[in-house]
Amino acid sequence: MNNPIFKNARSIVPSAIAGAFFGALALGSANAAQPEPWQIWHQPAGSPGMADIIAFDWWTLYFIVPITLFVMGLLAYVMIKFRASSNPVPSTVTHNTTVEVVWTLGPVAILVALAIPSFQLLTAQFNPPEEPALTIKATGYQWYWGFEYQGDAEVSFETRPIGSEVIAGSAEAALAERTALGKTDLKQYPNLLAVDNEMVVPVGKVIRVLVTAGDVIHNFAMPAFGLKMDGIPGRLNETFFKPTKEGLYYGQCSELCGKYHSYMPIAIRVVSEDDFDVWQDMAGDDVDAANKALSAAIKQNKKLIEVASK
Repeated sequence: MNNPIFKNARSIVPSAIAGAFFGALALGSANAAQPEPWQIWHQPAGSPGMADIIAFDWWTLYFIVPITLFVMGLLAYVMIKFRASSNPVPSTVTHNTTVEVVWTLGPVAILVALAIPSFQLLTAQFNPPEEPALTIKATGYQWYWGFEYQGDAEVSFETRPIGSEVIAGSAEAALAERTALGKTDLKQYPNLLAVDNEMVVPVGKVIRVLVTAGDVIHNFAMPAFGLKMDGIPGRLNETFFKPTKEGLYYGQCSELCGKYHSYMPIAIRVVSEDDFDVWQDMAGDDVDAANKALSAAIKQNKKLIEVASK
């Protein structure tokens, strides 16, 4: 989305100041793919859509902060200026035409300034900037996700959390899950977010996601991409994103769906287009082997094609 208002909003607050301020509050934001302890601001944007959402938040703050300070100052002024000890005889003024015009037109102008970019952002969230290069069907179940890649190559798999004592049954079993998949690094594969099979997508391409559910209502949410779409049994809801940076991104089911709702993470691994093509070819035959090869390639900072050819 190329909204000039959002571009101006991004330029008003220097990125260095914003980064320092919110970085300190979030206790570190070096990892762009996952939430941080005590985080009170968005995860760094991983798609143009999320960048515009963050910019709109800034745009809103430019109005909210001055209004809040003005109202607080006005309240303080009224309490001090018109307290009983200073005004034993109350004023009998009932109206002021100028004030009434200002407090009517002022809010209208502010609402228009907020509404126009808000409608533009909402429209853009339902209109991909280009034809999607890949379509994936995401189905929520109690309590895991199923993914089906639409296209020539038939790739489908389920994704479940790993490393959780509650799900695995014991700490030993949870550690064994992580060890078997080579995902013992808690910083990269955090507790309650790590999964056995990540959704793999190419960087720089528009990805269409068809969201549904097989039992109760679920919600496919990925904060770094600005995604949040309900999965409703018997219906297909559509959303999209365009990842701009390679990496591992985490989200969760965001609709209360039962006992283990908090154990329904979503993991999306964004890779280069070449690596994705190789992964997709391999996953058509063996998803587990394709995922292990991809993880090994990323760990060694190599192209997947080099690892797959060995």
